[in-house]
Amino acid sequence: MYEHKLIATNGITLHTVVAGPEDGPLVLLLHGFPEFWYGWRRQIPALAAAGFRVLAPDQRGYNLSDKPRDLAAYRLDELAADALGLIDAAGRQRAFVVGHDWGAMVAWWLALVAPQRLERLAILNVPHPHVARRHLTGDPEQQKRSLYAAFFQLPWLPEAVLRAGDWRVAEQAMRDSSLPGAFSDDDMAEYRRAWGRPGAMTTMLNWYRAQLQRPMDDWPAPRVTVPTTIIWGMKDFALRDVMAAESAAECDEAELIALPDNTHWVQHEAPDLVNETLITRFKE
Repeated sequence: MYEHKLIATNGITLHTVVAGPEDGPLVLLLHGFPEFWYGWRRQIPALAAAGFRVLAPDQRGYNLSDKPRDLAAYRLDELAADALGLIDAAGRQRAFVVGHDWGAMVAWWLALVAPQRLERLAILNVPHPHVARRHLTGDPEQQKRSLYAAFFQLPWLPEAVLRAGDWRVAEQAMRDSSLPGAFSDDDMAEYRRAWGRPGAMTTMLNWYRAQLQRPMDDWPAPRVTVPTTIIWGMKDFALRDVMAAESAAECDEAELIALPDNTHWVQHEAPDLVNETLITRFKE
C-alpha cells in the first residue's frame, strides 16, 4: 500500500509516494519527462515487498509538487539538492538511487557531486552528462534526434502544441515511442490529469530550458565512483545506443544491461527484468 506524503526539501515541498518498511534500505526513484511518480507504479510494490523503503517523488514542477516559476530553479544543482533533501527527510545518510530520463540525469549528477550519499546507482536510458554533452555538440545524428528538445526552448508554443486536443500530441508521442501496450488508456488518463494541473507543463518543460543557463565548463569532473547499473533499451527513439557503453566507461564499476528489443520506456515494457535487476543489485 502506498502513502502519499508532502515532504519539505531544499525550500520546496514535493509530493512523494512512500512504501515499504520504515527501517528498510532506502531506494529513491526519480522519474523523467513527461511522467510523475506514477511512472514507477510497477517498481514500487516489488521493491517494497523485497524489504526496501521506497520514495517516489513528483519532482519539482510536476503533478502535485511545488512549481517554482524561476527558470534557474530547474538547474541540475537544485534538482539534485531536492533528492538529497528527501534522503535527509527519511533520516538516512545514504540511499540507492534509480533514475529514468531526466530523473536519470539527476541521478548521474548526484553521483558526481555527492557520491558519499549513494549506496548504488541505477540508470535507465539516459547517458552520463559528459557523454550527452559530447554527442549534443559533435554528433549530427544525435543532434537530429534531439530536435524536439530544441523546440522545447521556445516560449509558450510547445505548451500549446502539447496541450492541443486534450494532450493528443503528448499522448501520441509516448505511444509512438514505446512498444504496443506499454501505456494503457487508463495510464494515459493519469498522465493527462497530471499534465493539466495549473502551470505544470511549463514547469516540466523548464527542465529542458534551464540547462542552457549553466556554462558547460562549470560542470563537475566526469568520473563516477559509485557502483552503477545501466539498463538501456536499444530502440530508444531519442538517444543513440552508442552512448550506453560510453557512459559505462565513465564509471569505476559499471554493469551495462542492453535490451535489444526495448525502447526508452524500459521500466514499463520490461518491469519484471528491471525489478529483478534492481532488487538483486541492491541486496548484493
